[in-house]
Amino acid sequence: MNEKIYKTMSGTGVLNLVLGICLMVVSVGIGIVMIISGSRLLKKKGDITF
Repeated sequence: MNEKIYKTMSGTGVLNLVLGICLMVVSVGIGIVMIISGSRLLKKKGDITF
């Protein structure tokens, strides 16, 4: 019984680590894209004529 609990806990721990790393990579990627997009908008705002 204890061995089954140990295996379940270790599997859950590994899964949590993998998901955490994946979420960090995705969030950093999204942040970089937003920064680039924002800088392009600020750079082009002088070209707008009304």
